[in-house]
Amino acid sequence: MDFLIVLASPVEPGRLFGIDQQTFVAVLANLINLGILGLVMAFLLYKPVRNILRKRTERIQGQLAQAEDEMEKAKELKLQYERKIADVARERDDILSEARKLAADASQRLVAEARKEAEAIKSRASVNVEMEWERAESEMRTAIIDVSALMAEKFVALAINKETHDKLFEDTMADLEGMKWRG
Repeated sequence: MDFLIVLASPVEPGRLFGIDQQTFVAVLANLINLGILGLVMAFLLYKPVRNILRKRTERIQGQLAQAEDEMEKAKELKLQYERKIADVARERDDILSEARKLAADASQRLVAEARKEAEAIKSRASVNVEMEWERAESEMRTAIIDVSALMAEKFVALAINKETHDKLFEDTMADLEGMKWRG
């Protein structure tokens, strides 16, 4: 407030802006004190503040560099993960392909074995049919022979009388006597 009063008061001769010499000296002394205080403060605080700011800048730059390194590591890990996923997918496809191949081979083997067994069953059935055919044919021959012998016996019994029978017996005996026995 005093300053306003000084400025508002009329200017006396010899005064600069209405400021007397004592006020001028006080202002000048204050300016010099302010300059000295600024220099002392600059001398005492400038280097420590500048060091603090430099350290802070270095720390921030270090954190940025560390963040970049971690980002690079993260990208590397991501690439490794993607490679592993691709490897797993490729391995899965290989396993599925191998499983399909094994299944196809097993299927072909089973079909071949089934065909082989069907052929064996067919062959056995054919042999069995042939054996049954021969057995039936043999039984038929035996039956035909039996029936023929029975018919011949009945026919001979009716056709041969006692005289014919005796004559046949004598002829057969004569033939047997004429044969030489081997011994």
